[in-house]
Amino acid sequence: MPKLTVEFNDKMNEILEQLAEEKGTTKVDVLRRAVALYKYLDGEQKDGKVSITRGNDIVKDIVLP
Repeated sequence: MPKLTVEFNDKMNEILEQLAEEKGTTKVDVLRRAVALYKYLDGEQKDGKVSITRGNDIVKDIVLP
């Protein structure tokens, strides 16, 4: 399994720690989930955005770079 070394600033590290604690998991698992979510959204992206709907109403558009 490939191993990566990633540097984050203090704020990003705090965010990762908070998310991991809230979910009862590790920072590595949070990063894995984030990458999986990004891959999913990238695959679902149509016309440059993914829309979140509630009924027939668009609640939010997610635009990926």
